[in-house]
Amino acid sequence: MVAKGLRSLSIFQIFNTIVLTGLAIVVLYPILYITAVSLSDTASIVQGKVTLLPRGLNFDAYKEVLMDKRIPRAYLNTIFYTALGTSINLLMTAVAAYPLSRKTFFGRNFFLMAIIVTMFMNPGIIPNYVIVQNLGLLDSVWALVLPNAIWTFELLILKSFYENMSASLREAAVVDGASEYRILSQIVIPLSKPALASIGLFYFMGHWNSFFIPMIYLNDATLYPLQVVLRDMLIFDEGNKASLVDAAALAPQAMKNATIVLSMIPVLLVYPFAQKYFAKGVMLGSEKG
Repeated sequence: MVAKGLRSLSIFQIFNTIVLTGLAIVVLYPILYITAVSLSDTASIVQGKVTLLPRGLNFDAYKEVLMDKRIPRAYLNTIFYTALGTSINLLMTAVAAYPLSRKTFFGRNFFLMAIIVTMFMNPGIIPNYVIVQNLGLLDSVWALVLPNAIWTFELLILKSFYENMSASLREAAVVDGASEYRILSQIVIPLSKPALASIGLFYFMGHWNSFFIPMIYLNDATLYPLQVVLRDMLIFDEGNKASLVDAAALAPQAMKNATIVLSMIPVLLVYPFAQKYFAKGVMLGSEKG
């Protein structure tokens, strides 16, 4: 039976299996290695004996990381920025996509073209910084969430989903005297939960992993998100000493890797339950009704 099953496999299936297995190894190896180093004792790390499994199980690196004032504060900052930013993104995207999905909306083609142009013609860092500065948003959470309230690609995905919804639902609501606001809030948005969950995950990942924008707009170290603090640790030099890396009993690699593992935990917890929405989000923009 096994031999018969192997014979029935096509060359493409065998090739696909080999390629995907190789990609899985490439993706999993760094995660396993980083985790193993963060849990190993200093002697094993310094001697280069750590591979995929920890040697001399040791949680001291995690204790030192969590005792440092920067890490818990940065962790809470990241959670707050991600929650607030994703909420604003979903609200603004859901509202903006609705009129663009209506073919009778005046100026629809003009607005669509203006939005699509932003995907290919970005004004650059300096003009954006000047705008944020003139609005008085520097050193505040609003500098991180308001300039990026709507992402163009996610807006087009949701617009496409709205367009594929049954027109009879809206027609029935109009006959019953419902306004556009009521149609959007009580019919369109509730029926768009799969699409909103999909783009919400993209927004979540973008905010959680963001470090370049906070690095530019935030000067107060107490406002730094986790990714900026982690970056400072990874490019550690003599001019930017951190007490986190000065623990004499621990290897610097263990401290850095422990921080990396802590930053990955929320994503690793969310992604297994949400991967189907990632796949659905990739297909939503390609659907055409």
